Amino acid sequence: MPEKQLGVLKALDVAKTQLYHFTAILIAGMGFFTDAYDLFCVSLVTKLLGRIYYFNPLSEKPGSLPPHVAGAVNGAALCGTLAGQLFFGWLGDKLGRKKVYGITLIMMILCSIASGLSFGNKTKGVMTTLCFFRFWLGFGIGGDYPLSATIMSEYANKKTRGAFIAAVFAMQGVGILAGGFVALAVSSIFDKNFPAPPYAVDRVLSTPPQADYIWRIIVMFGALPAALTYYWRMKMPETARYTALVAKNIKQATQDMSKVLQVQLEVEERAADIMKDPRLSYGLFSKEFAKRHGLPLLGCTSTWFLLDIAFYSQNLFQKDIFSGIGWIPKASTMNATHEVFKIARAQTLIALCSTVPGYWFTVVFIEIMGRVAIQLMGFFMMTVFMFAIAFPYEHWTKPENRFGFVVMYSLTFFFANFGPNATTFIIPAEIFPARLRSTCHGISAATGKAGAIVGAFGFLYAAQPQDKNKTDAGYPPGIGIKNSLITLGVINFVGMLFTFLVPEPKGKSLEELSGENEVAK
Repeated sequence: MPEKQLGVLKALDVAKTQLYHFTAILIAGMGFFTDAYDLFCVSLVTKLLGRIYYFNPLSEKPGSLPPHVAGAVNGAALCGTLAGQLFFGWLGDKLGRKKVYGITLIMMILCSIASGLSFGNKTKGVMTTLCFFRFWLGFGIGGDYPLSATIMSEYANKKTRGAFIAAVFAMQGVGILAGGFVALAVSSIFDKNFPAPPYAVDRVLSTPPQADYIWRIIVMFGALPAALTYYWRMKMPETARYTALVAKNIKQATQDMSKVLQVQLEVEERAADIMKDPRLSYGLFSKEFAKRHGLPLLGCTSTWFLLDIAFYSQNLFQKDIFSGIGWIPKASTMNATHEVFKIARAQTLIALCSTVPGYWFTVVFIEIMGRVAIQLMGFFMMTVFMFAIAFPYEHWTKPENRFGFVVMYSLTFFFANFGPNATTFIIPAEIFPARLRSTCHGISAATGKAGAIVGAFGFLYAAQPQDKNKTDAGYPPGIGIKNSLITLGVINFVGMLFTFLVPEPKGKSLEELSGENEVAK
């Protein structure tokens, strides 16, 4: 069977790395920076919300969010993200990447600001509006996943495509770091200007009235980087692959890419015949799609689902680690502002030591090792470290072994990021046809978010001690942290097995991977 790739797409595949590539990384990456900042910054302020809105003057401990409220605050954005990935993924294939890209950014900006502008000062009103706007913030963030990945893969050249998509995803790590730095800066300024005694000394004055501004500033700051990139997002031309292969306007695609590549490209005469080939028109629910892409889609969805269960469940034992190694003292020994500072410092250190380096290791090595090899290695190493933490769990809980525990914990999530957390994002943007690429990436990402919801909430309950007298307030007995970790290790191993369903996209054009350059004899 002869193969024919459109000249304009071939020009993109063989183009030398140049300024427009880095511009695209920056524009798409700043969206991801904002996504990560907005999704993760709430974990820095949940303790503060508990102190302000659930204060009980008779309690020896500062106020904390009840389990159902904590679940709603953390879960609203995740549920919104899942819905947004499906909806905007589908819309990106229907209306074009560029049009939908602007809508998601506007939603993120408006809902970031609205999250901090809650109605009234009563507990119920503040929590309800916070959850409402965080759901819609998540909805906008969800759209950014399939669109950022698809735009970058369609703009990139064949040789460095994986590294470019990985670089966009790596901005997630920078966003997590920025959240920590903003929280450190804001809490330091407020602590200097509005000093307060620890909770144990004065329960009422330990949370100054001005502390209510701290969480609002931290949450709303996420709108700033998104707003700064809006103009540049709107100036980006539609990707040539969408214009040529989906909108079937080869002349427009050629003109757009002539400007971007700064070379004169010829409009092909035979191109229209290529576009009419019936092989290029099958739908998502057709037998042809199932035959060509069914197993790879199963591979993408299952691996992302299993990875996110393990990745998001890290919140389970983060508080135990931070408290155990003395990074976060007992809540009663701090005032509200100090607690925000200490939590932000601990999360920033973890991000600097393991999260951020893992992302950039993927950027450097993905075109050397390939996507599948990195994913297999990552799942395998996560399995090893989860089991190494789980089986001798009593050993790690002793004070003298805390440092080793932190190292093992950090390595687990280093290999998540230098592994499946990055590759599950990259591969779905490469292996599906242009007219279904954004939809399939959205489906894969949404399945991942379903795993995140299982990890963040299912394991929050599962990790409770088996003795009902030792559980956290409001939680039923679970299977304990040790058994939860063993379960997570098994989940990682199953993820490694499902990776074998995924094809290796390294060094191939998008049309070669999706079969769009196949023309009937």
